[in-house]
Parts: sequence; C-alpha cells; structure tokens
Amino acid sequence: MIWPAVIVGSLGAYLLKLAGYVIPERVLDNPRLQRLTAILPIALLAALVGVQTFSTGSAVTVDARVAGLAAAIVALALRAPFLVVILVAAATAAVLRGAGLAP
Repeated sequence: MIWPAVIVGSLGAYLLKLAGYVIPERVLDNPRLQRLTAILPIALLAALVGVQTFSTGSAVTVDARVAGLAAAIVALALRAPFLVVILVAAATAAVLRGAGLAP
C-alpha cells in the first residue's frame, strides 16, 4: 500500500521541479505570484504549528503544548534568540506536565 504513495509523491516532486524549467520567466516575474510565494511558507508553518499544538489524533486538545506555545510567543515578543525561545517553550510544557497541571 505504501508503494503507490511513494511513486505518486516522487512523480509529483519531479513534475514540480520540471515546472520550474518549463514555466516562462514572465509568469514567474508576476508581482502577485512573487507575493504569494513570499507568504506561502508562513501560512504553511502557521498551519503546522496549529495542528501540532491543538490536536491529538483527530481530537482537538488543550494541554501543556498550548502553554508552551504561549511562552514561546512571549519570548519572541521580548526578542529572545531562537534557541532561548525553544528552551522556554519546552521548559514550560515540561514543568506543567511534571507538576501534573496539564496532561
């Protein structure tokens, strides 16, 4: 069952790479397309953070991960370095779970 997914994924990656060579440069120079490609990674990362923070399987949950995300947002607002942001988020979640305040 996994091989069809691998083949389709590989074919999709190849076609996407091929599109970079086939699409005319005037299309790629379109300002709307450039704005879209600038914000698309941000939207995808935000969606990934949301899914990983607020879901367990197919259920929506609120647990220590939400507090860790909130602590990371505060650290980012205070202009902390990236490694500090990660450590603050992890420590917050670990402390809450260790204290039994969050599952």
